[in-house]
Amino acid sequence: MRRPILSTALLALLLAAPAAANTGEMSVATFLSKADALRAKGLMALGSPDMKLLRAEGQAAGMAYGVRLQQERAAGKPSSCPPKGARPSSNEVLSHLRTYPAERRAAINMKAAMADYFIKTYPCGR
Repeated sequence: MRRPILSTALLALLLAAPAAANTGEMSVATFLSKADALRAKGLMALGSPDMKLLRAEGQAAGMAYGVRLQQERAAGKPSSCPPKGARPSSNEVLSHLRTYPAERRAAINMKAAMADYFIKTYPCGR
């Protein structure tokens, strides 16, 4: 029963809070390391400062891609075509992050990873 509660909490935390000082520059390796450590804590993770950090980082990365996509649309060349209001679940994000080879994860930031997610998930012209 812990996994659904924690997955729901991770999703809420990834998408709900303001980005504050986070920029989406955290590496995929760091993000996954922190997410895995939180998942291992179960419900005890809910009070961890890393929950807020990951939430803000995920939101900042998503917002950065949203701005990029608006600019691309204005230029008539969007890199993806998500339906209005599309929001990936925390499980979808974590699954996507795990598709990067372990040796490359430290070199890829969350902004790039979220852009990749939307480009792969919602290609234009389908």
